[in-house]
Amino acid sequence: MKIILASTSPRRKMLLEQINLQFEILTADTDEDENPDQTPENLVLRNAEKKAEDVSKLLDEPAIIIAADTTVELDGVILGKPADKNDAFAMLSRMSGKRHKVHTGVCLYKYSDAPKKVTFVEQTDVFMREMSPGEIWAYIETGEPLDKAGSYGLQGFGAVFVKRVEGDYSTVIGLPLCALWRELEVLRGE
Repeated sequence: MKIILASTSPRRKMLLEQINLQFEILTADTDEDENPDQTPENLVLRNAEKKAEDVSKLLDEPAIIIAADTTVELDGVILGKPADKNDAFAMLSRMSGKRHKVHTGVCLYKYSDAPKKVTFVEQTDVFMREMSPGEIWAYIETGEPLDKAGSYGLQGFGAVFVKRVEGDYSTVIGLPLCALWRELEVLRGE
């Protein structure tokens, strides 16, 4: 059965290529929920489900859709993508020297005569080292933080600020491969 990645994220594409998964990319214009008054788990699951459902409306043959959403939580506050450079600076300054949580929600939607949906959330703890204001501004000027939840990319230059990761590394990048593979194998076998 064809596998569809419902994302244009180069990081999610890279992760699926890393595990030699054959897939196509198809996206829909989905309005993501950014309401910070809900739990991070509910937020990422809701957005992943919306992306999968929107892409399913574009299909005319059986497929398994992989959709995901990632957010960062620091001290109970959700940190999405920064609005601008100043917002990125504020986020990174708050995370300096602290532990935060990265939540990635995944929706696997089997579009067929007998549709089935599997959802899950993975959480990983990330420990940042102390960062000086100068280091933060220099990082922001690379442009890397501006399209990422929490304003950093673990797979890029942002890795120099991360002391330790507890949990699935790929969850932080945007797609928890261990859990994804397990659930995908079950879904493909049905």
